[in-house]
Amino acid sequence: MTAREVLVAGETLLLLAQKALYWPARKMLIVADIHFGKAASFRALGVPVPRGTTSQNLAALDALMAAHDVGHITFLGDFLHARAAHATATVAAMLAWRLRHPSLKLTLVRGNHDRHAGDPAASMMIGLVDEPHAVAPFAFCHHPDVDTAGYALAGHIHPAFLLATRFDALRLPCFVVGPRRMILPSFGAFTGGFLITPEAGDAIYVTSGEAVHLVR
Repeated sequence: MTAREVLVAGETLLLLAQKALYWPARKMLIVADIHFGKAASFRALGVPVPRGTTSQNLAALDALMAAHDVGHITFLGDFLHARAAHATATVAAMLAWRLRHPSLKLTLVRGNHDRHAGDPAASMMIGLVDEPHAVAPFAFCHHPDVDTAGYALAGHIHPAFLLATRFDALRLPCFVVGPRRMILPSFGAFTGGFLITPEAGDAIYVTSGEAVHLVR
């Protein structure tokens, strides 16, 4: 299934196979760690990595907006990867996308990379907030260990889970759904993942990109 419904803090949320979260009651798409400009940042350091990750990220957002009724996107930190993410081509692509969606509300909960990269251009028309950003019953965060009054929705970790048999193993991005917080997988192309050890009470939902499965 391309989405998995979960009940969290009394609200129905959809875990999407495309590594994002959808809150139907608010028509809100929630993504973590999109890291715009990461590849450009590496190229600025002389590392020969592929181009096109910004276009991939924007196309992925467009696909989700085509599939769901989205009026608001909240980014859970690390919107920009580094100062090099302000490169002309990266900013131009992002602005062109923004101009195609003028009525779409955007909110960025600043993450650690955002503090180094600087805020997005004002022309992107993004509301900028610090963590924890309360939208009851949730607290939108970048770091999952922030002390909050509400149920925390966070990123930062880029969580992945190892599925292993006697003969093979596969590492997949995952949602970590705990009693007091949910950690989203990193949405961005070219962002990698960190193998996590679940804590007591954590449910793990892995995504293949096409389906979401409960594995723990």
